[in-house]
Amino acid sequence: MRCILEYYGQLASELQLRPDQTEAVASLLDEGATIPFIARYRKEAHGGLDEVVITALRDRLQQLRDLDARREAVIKSLGERQLLNQDLASKIAAASTLNEVEDIYLPYRPKRRTRAAIAREKGLEALADLLLEQKYPTRPKEEALAFVSEEKGVENLELALAGARDIIAEKASEDAAARAALRDFFARRALLSSSLVKGREEEGAKFRDYFTWQEPASRAAGHRILAMLRGEKEGLLSLHFLPGAQTGPALSKEAEAISDAETALALLRRFFVRNTSAAAEQVREAVDDGYKRLLAPSLENELRSQLRQKAEEEAISVFARNLRDLLLAPPLGQKRILAVDPGFRTGCKMVVLDAQGALLHHDLIHIMNPGQQKEAGKKVRHLVERYALEAIAVGNGTAGRESESLLRDLKLPIPVIMVSESGASVYSASEAARHEFPDLDLTVRGAVSIGRRLMDPLAELVKIDPKSIGVGQYQHDVDQARLKQSLDDVVLSCVNAVGVELNTASRELLAHVSGFGPALASAVAAYRESNGPFVQRKDLLKVPRLGPKAFEQAAGFLRIRGGKNPLDASAVHPESYGVVEAMAKSLGCGVRDLLEKQELRRHIRPENFVSNKIGLPTITDILAELEKPGRDPRPEFEVFSFKEGINSIDQLERGMRLPGVVTNVTNFGAFVDIGVHQDGLVHISQLAEHFVKDPNTVVSVQQKVQVRVLEVDKSRKRISLSMKN
Repeated sequence: MRCILEYYGQLASELQLRPDQTEAVASLLDEGATIPFIARYRKEAHGGLDEVVITALRDRLQQLRDLDARREAVIKSLGERQLLNQDLASKIAAASTLNEVEDIYLPYRPKRRTRAAIAREKGLEALADLLLEQKYPTRPKEEALAFVSEEKGVENLELALAGARDIIAEKASEDAAARAALRDFFARRALLSSSLVKGREEEGAKFRDYFTWQEPASRAAGHRILAMLRGEKEGLLSLHFLPGAQTGPALSKEAEAISDAETALALLRRFFVRNTSAAAEQVREAVDDGYKRLLAPSLENELRSQLRQKAEEEAISVFARNLRDLLLAPPLGQKRILAVDPGFRTGCKMVVLDAQGALLHHDLIHIMNPGQQKEAGKKVRHLVERYALEAIAVGNGTAGRESESLLRDLKLPIPVIMVSESGASVYSASEAARHEFPDLDLTVRGAVSIGRRLMDPLAELVKIDPKSIGVGQYQHDVDQARLKQSLDDVVLSCVNAVGVELNTASRELLAHVSGFGPALASAVAAYRESNGPFVQRKDLLKVPRLGPKAFEQAAGFLRIRGGKNPLDASAVHPESYGVVEAMAKSLGCGVRDLLEKQELRRHIRPENFVSNKIGLPTITDILAELEKPGRDPRPEFEVFSFKEGINSIDQLERGMRLPGVVTNVTNFGAFVDIGVHQDGLVHISQLAEHFVKDPNTVVSVQQKVQVRVLEVDKSRKRISLSMKN
């Protein structure tokens, strides 16, 4: 295992940081500190790094530790089999990547009984070594006669030479330098080719773009790679990642004839074929066989894995970015809500929620005919007046637009707002929903979720597995552990950036507070239910199993409005309360005065409060927090409406201009909800008048946009949109 100081130096070099910064972050992570806590409350320790850098540092540090763990396992394996020597140990210690370690280990790896292993058992390794020397005047056939032995199963010289070639082929395929050179060649020159599996035309229709596809693997877009890999997994496509002859109208016949596969073979031969002797001819034949039978398939699998991993990282990044935008969508805030889960046959489920999201009433209306609609209107008016409702939330699923139109036609003095239902059914059947509403129907629980996500998207969406929210790209095709880690990071970051109301937050929301988790969240909720609301942050230390470490991690992200200490409603950490008190004392006022009167804060000189424990970055953060204690970083809510009268794909016409909401951003464009129960795609080429390399620079999830209809394919339910003028 390398010295830990080497990690810090390497990380600093790779991430363009100072070694002391990487050491500080690594130490805090190893102590169990969360990324939001490190970024917000330990700026002096690491020099003000943000969450993005700290996350990258954490992930790279884990990669380096995994590499060292593999080094140790390899050295242990070699030692146990008495194959380890100083030269081999030095090479393994110097390897900087997992591929390098595996290449060094490959010739010594325990393997199944290969053709080369069988040849060695027959005593043919000496012949292979003799041929590899390629000395004049070695005559392979004459030399092979000495190895003919019926007893060993080598009946003739041809079998002797074949066995020797098998050994040479394996040596060539396992040579570390040769593999490194060919690996680089594959990375630069391999083609990704896809073809339809014979007889699967009808089943593979959705992959028809890839029935005859070829492109340089190094330039293949991640979403195309994942699409083709899915087609292969379903048995519809056949994929290859190999150097070969590029074909197509852009290439001349001469260029087509020069195959990269031949170039790869020539590159490998240069490592082993030394001259034109008869022995060299045997070596050349063996090397060619080793390339086609052993090395090329191995490197193809490596490249496939690398490209898949890169594509998955892109897809996970897209999902994480979209999830962040969705979680940080503007909240309507604490309003009395009528929430409607629309439906035709089964009717529309309605719930009334108070300003804290508590269920007050639930009911059912039908809208299939004019008589039902009239009765539904009466019922809605009655509920609006009885509960003094302030807004209506309507789910955007089946019958959503029809329900919205009916409610708008009532001309009520409150806004009617469409809300995404994505994931609401998952919540309805969840343990959280059963715990909260054990006696209610799933559809009523769904209506509650729709209303609450209008009031506070973050607080409601954390109750749902992020993969069920529908803002991903090939989310089921990527490494699920890496996806979960990335999405958990996003949820943790968003929850703690906004802050959590300690006395009203659900168990699910509390579970994402820095330093908590499901067990501590349940303990806090249980204590709150038994003892009433918390009156000050430090009372958290009375919660069973919640110790000083968890309190340190969590306290700054929890809010208590109207509590004993006014700072408990802010993002100022309790460890810094003394600093604020000193500021107030220096001005001859109280802490509450300092929070309420801006003219007092103007007289504070930050440098006067710097100490050995708290530096200028934290003092600056404290002063910013005193300006707007507990400020919600999310944007202000804006009421949005789809175009009236356009409720289905059948009503769309080319050239129409419509308002829409971005529901998903991918590497190839953005999907937009225009209120017709089918999202349209704004291709990356249609996002702006200028060239767009990254759609995220132009649009984000939940953004309100104006689009123009380009094409409508009703049979395939595909809508092409443009954001250009």
